[in-house]
Amino acid sequence: MTEKDQLSEFAREIIDFQRKNDLTDAEMALNSHVSVEHIHNIKAMREAPDPTIVASLRDYMEHKPNGK
Repeated sequence: MTEKDQLSEFAREIIDFQRKNDLTDAEMALNSHVSVEHIHNIKAMREAPDPTIVASLRDYMEHKPNGK
């Protein structure tokens, strides 16, 4: 799998998570402590996220408390 395909898959994971949990980019940024600009750029595939950003987003998506 190429780097672009991997990035695209991560972008899809974010989008699916947001749909499932009814979250905007701003809400996800606030809760995951990742800037909204990074989230926008990842979803638009304009940036390859730093591993720490990926880790922060994955940690939030795996451990999201109810109601947030």
